[in-house]
Amino acid sequence: MQKVIEMTELLCLKDAYLKECSASIVEANVKEIVFDKTVFYPQGGGLESDKGTIECNGKAYSVLEVKKKEGKAIHYVDEEGLGAGDGCALKIDWERRYALMKMHTAAHVLGSTAYEIGALITGNAIAPDESRFDFSFENFDRQKLDETVSKANEKLASGAEVKTYELPREEAFKIPGIVKLANALPPSIPVLRIVEIVGLDIQADGGVHVANTRECGKIEITRLENKGAKNKRIYFKLI
Repeated sequence: MQKVIEMTELLCLKDAYLKECSASIVEANVKEIVFDKTVFYPQGGGLESDKGTIECNGKAYSVLEVKKKEGKAIHYVDEEGLGAGDGCALKIDWERRYALMKMHTAAHVLGSTAYEIGALITGNAIAPDESRFDFSFENFDRQKLDETVSKANEKLASGAEVKTYELPREEAFKIPGIVKLANALPPSIPVLRIVEIVGLDIQADGGVHVANTRECGKIEITRLENKGAKNKRIYFKLI
């Protein structure tokens, strides 16, 4: 299998609190722009991408979404005019990013708490205002779900530190529960990025998170949907 060369350095995975950076355009295809590095998080793993602005040659461009393809973070902008070699200032919508960070960390805690009672995540979508999990329950019980959310909120309030680091793939897969998404394995790469919520959860993960669970607030279930005999779609927000 050919190794994918990372053309875009994702600064957000080193420091999720970084709000802006300077970068050079390495590819420009009309409204699809690739930089040598970026502060923007590209959509992936059920987590929505960042939005924000690019300031270049005295003009501001809106970044509508960012997607990753073959090692490139492709920034989809609202107007033409950017070209290869241009040096730009990249600025994320920080309010949106921080909401995503809080939601993502809270989702990990909720998912790991549900995992303790045998519920596996079969699908997910993490957004700033409302997110969803599809859970596989052998015997769904609303009271048990409410107890799970309450327990997850206690964990969030405990102020657990959130750490990120890398582990060799073989070593990572020795950790129980390192993958909590049913029928999904991390990419076939030799080194995995690990997100550890100290004392609460540890998973292979490529997204942005807060530094402490106390930043998240509380999880509140907003609605439920049936998605099959054993599957429940659970929507939630943070309050």
